[in-house]
Amino acid sequence: MPSKIDMNNTKILVIGACGQIGTELLVALRKRNGHDNVIATDIHYRENVSPEIAPYYKLDVLNTDALEALIVDLEITQIYHLAAVLSAKGESNPTLAWDLNMNSLLSVLDLSVKHKISKVFWPSSIAVFGPDSVKENCPQQGVTEPSTVYGISKAAGEQWCKYYFEKYGLDVRSLRYPGLISYTGAPGGGTTDYAVDIFHHAIKGESYTCFLNEQTALPMMFMQDAINATLQLMDAPYKGIKVRTAYNLSALSFTPEELEKEIKSLIPEFSVSYAPDFRQAIADSWPASIDDSAARRDWGWKPSYNLKAMVREMLENLWVLQAE
Repeated sequence: MPSKIDMNNTKILVIGACGQIGTELLVALRKRNGHDNVIATDIHYRENVSPEIAPYYKLDVLNTDALEALIVDLEITQIYHLAAVLSAKGESNPTLAWDLNMNSLLSVLDLSVKHKISKVFWPSSIAVFGPDSVKENCPQQGVTEPSTVYGISKAAGEQWCKYYFEKYGLDVRSLRYPGLISYTGAPGGGTTDYAVDIFHHAIKGESYTCFLNEQTALPMMFMQDAINATLQLMDAPYKGIKVRTAYNLSALSFTPEELEKEIKSLIPEFSVSYAPDFRQAIADSWPASIDDSAARRDWGWKPSYNLKAMVREMLENLWVLQAE
């Protein structure tokens, strides 16, 4: 078991800090660990990101030498590796998606062993499930036969995380995120992104055309719950982590029609039409709901937001941002 690290000596590297998860996780980590102890990296040039994100370094995570130099020079003790090509975008360039999603993870795992990183976080996804997976309350040990290159990379990545834990003792932890809904970041190319994009149209007084049909139920989660779950998992005692692939994680399950109805309760004039595209087949391959009892048992996971609370929070914050 790794020794407990003094929080004052914790130096965290966040890879993919400008993405949907990274934007909010970075803020939460800095509140807990001290601003300068959490280093942001992404593929973007420094001049193209907000000055508030500093300390920030431009990093191509596939450049192993550059990644290793940062780990050594900044005396990194923990890594949150968030960089990835998501489901829908990955289908347009499968080779790129595999290269980034898989090879970057292997580099992070290898360097973490080499430099004795105390903890690694890597996000998995409900995309690891496929057409033969259980559709309702999909279990922790359910069938994982993904139908997208994104899902394939996540399913393989889970096994690599388990392998590095069992072979090298690397404390790498992971969550199978459902669709994530946030008001701070733009949609990133995922199949569940309609549930973010729809809000931006609603507050602008625009109609919205959904790329999934109205009855497509999918597991979803408000970003604040996802951040809390991530921090809770990483804080959990080493011996309490029983799943070394990735934990199922759940909060909400709803259809586009149910989301539309809830938004209309606050913006009655809002209208939605439905024109399913290639993403419908991806969504149809995923479960409608997730059994996350292992996470609740092992480290006390419990979500805070239901559909009504999430919709109100999204709209109120987007209205504020629009007025600024």
